[in-house]
Amino acid sequence: MTDLQFGAFLAPHHPIGESPTLQLQSDLELVAHLDRLGYDEFWCGEHHSTGWEVIASPEIFLAAAAERTERIMLGTGVISLPYHHPFMVAQRLVQLDHQSRGRVIFGSGPGALPSDAHTLGIDPMVQRDRQDEAMGIIRRLFEEDERFSYDSEWFRLRDARLQMKPLQKNMEFAVASIRSPSGMTLAGKHRTGVLSIGAMTKSGIQALPTQWGFAEESAKKHGNEVHRDSWRIVMNWHIAETREQARKEAGEGLLRHNNEYTVGTLAGGDGPIYKTPDEAVDGVSFDVHGAQSSTVIGTPDDLVARIEQLMEITGGFGCVVGFVHDWANRENTRRSWDMVARYVIPEINGLLANYRESHRFVTDNREYWNRANDAVMSKIQENSRAADVMEREGLQGEKIIEK
Repeated sequence: MTDLQFGAFLAPHHPIGESPTLQLQSDLELVAHLDRLGYDEFWCGEHHSTGWEVIASPEIFLAAAAERTERIMLGTGVISLPYHHPFMVAQRLVQLDHQSRGRVIFGSGPGALPSDAHTLGIDPMVQRDRQDEAMGIIRRLFEEDERFSYDSEWFRLRDARLQMKPLQKNMEFAVASIRSPSGMTLAGKHRTGVLSIGAMTKSGIQALPTQWGFAEESAKKHGNEVHRDSWRIVMNWHIAETREQARKEAGEGLLRHNNEYTVGTLAGGDGPIYKTPDEAVDGVSFDVHGAQSSTVIGTPDDLVARIEQLMEITGGFGCVVGFVHDWANRENTRRSWDMVARYVIPEINGLLANYRESHRFVTDNREYWNRANDAVMSKIQENSRAADVMEREGLQGEKIIEK
């Protein structure tokens, strides 16, 4: 069985009030930290408004991240394709793939923030169709060797061919999926992976099996296949040694994130406004009332249990992606990611099973080790001087384990 992969998704969601220059530097330091901890993937997004989401170009950010990391895959999470000429997107991805030595995952979406599309004068009704069209063009540019021309209502190509191809022979494509079936449908049509961002809501979890069905149906219609090992589920978590400590560390930040941004900004006030940090944790995290949620504020064991439950609900997926947020301070946030790497990932992927079996074997077969002690005592008794020392010091008959 293939190990479950683990990654991180940085939108980012930074509360207004801190220097954006220093925020970007802290974000880059986090990527390097995740790389050292052994995480498999890092994703960052593209946004142009709201004040909380300050990365305008995932390609620029990931180029800087590539210089600070060695092995972690770097995903655009996501490039909003209707905002860009497809040829230019392809060119930037190729350059990034070479600069990162073949570590790019091309994630795309239609554009998440209506305020971004409004600024660019793009009708929301055409965004998903434009994403579909652009994905097809970028795939052709990556895979075809002949020049081609193309006329669209929003871009043109004349004798187009990339002068340099990606370093990877088959760069992975992925699409964002939130609520509508469009993301999954595009995954099936264009044989891509999926980044399920909508799984962060309680209703989104129950919809996951149906959503994956859309991808399979679309793939069959277009003569393709989709694979669960390329399906990524995005979760929220903050992990500490105890549930009480996790609540204490994350509560204030979660309260602000929910009230000011998730509900106050993105949802326009449509949603729960919490009055206290404890109320926010209880309303969002799964472990208090037993409600289904992909948010875990608790211990490594809590996160292990929630991931296993999601695997059962969905039928299986290939990667868990943790959403990067500022609920806790930087020290505790980094420690949370550290604890996931040290305790959750090895537990999920069975790396501790042999340790436990070895410990159980030793404790369950004590009679064998007692006989080894008897052998030591026997040799001591054969040596008169050693036996005399034992008798004088009151060690006669004690079991000694030879070092």
